[in-house]
Amino acid sequence: MAKLSAVIITFNEERNIDRCLQTLSSVADEIVVVDSGSTDRTEAICRDYKVRFIHQPFLGYIEQKNFATANAAYDLILSLDADEALSDELHQSVLLAKESPQASAYTLNRLTNYCGHWVRHCGWYPDKKLRLYDRRKGQWGGTNPHDRFEMKGSEPTLHLNGNLLHYSYNSISDHILQINRFSEIGAQALYAKGKKISILGIIVKTHARFIRNYIIKKGFLDGFYGWVISKNSAYATYLKYIRLYLLCRRKKQ
Repeated sequence: MAKLSAVIITFNEERNIDRCLQTLSSVADEIVVVDSGSTDRTEAICRDYKVRFIHQPFLGYIEQKNFATANAAYDLILSLDADEALSDELHQSVLLAKESPQASAYTLNRLTNYCGHWVRHCGWYPDKKLRLYDRRKGQWGGTNPHDRFEMKGSEPTLHLNGNLLHYSYNSISDHILQINRFSEIGAQALYAKGKKISILGIIVKTHARFIRNYIIKKGFLDGFYGWVISKNSAYATYLKYIRLYLLCRRKKQ
C-alpha cells in the first residue's frame, strides 16, 4: 500500500480545520499543515491531531501549495483546503487508490455548500479538481489566486468516485469580501503578465459571465442562491478587469 501525505495551507481557519482533519485522519499516513500566521485557534485545533504544523509566511497560493507539497514525507499527496472535507464515498475511493495505485494523479468532483445550500449548477458542479497526485509528476501552477496542479507531459489520470465537500461561505457578505480580495490579487497577476483590457472588453466579459452561470450553466435551478452566485460571479469579473484597466491606465499616464 502506498503511503499518503495530506497537505493543507491555512490562515485563521478555526471554523473549518477540525472538520477537514477529521475526514483525513483515517486515510492519511501523515498530515502537514502549512500556516501563514493564524491569530485564532487554528494551531491549537491542529495540535489535537497528529499533524506536522509548519509556520511559513504567505508566499502566494501557488507558491504556498508547492512549499507544502515539497515538505511532505511521501510522494503521494492529497491536497485539501481547510474548508474542504472528504465525503464517505470519496474517502473510500482514496483508500482504494492507496491500496492499488492505477495512475499518477486523480481528479475528483467538488461540491460546494453556499450559505447552507448545496450548489449543483452555476458552473460550480461538477467542479473537477486534481487533488491526489504523485508530486514527482508535476507541480502547482495557474494564476494566483486560482491555483491548479499541472502534470508534466501526458501522465495518465483517473477520476475518483465521491465528492470533495467544500464549505465555502456562511454568508453573502463573506463571498463579497473574498471577491474584493481575490479580484485585487487576480488583477495584479494579470498585470504582471502584461495583460490589457478595454472598457468594451470589461462590459462583454461581465455580462458573459452572468449569462454563462445563470442561463447556460442553469444557475436558475439553484433558486435564489443560484441568482446570487451568478450576480456575484459577474461582479467578481467586473472588479478584476476594472482593476486591471486602472493599473494599465496609471502606467500609461
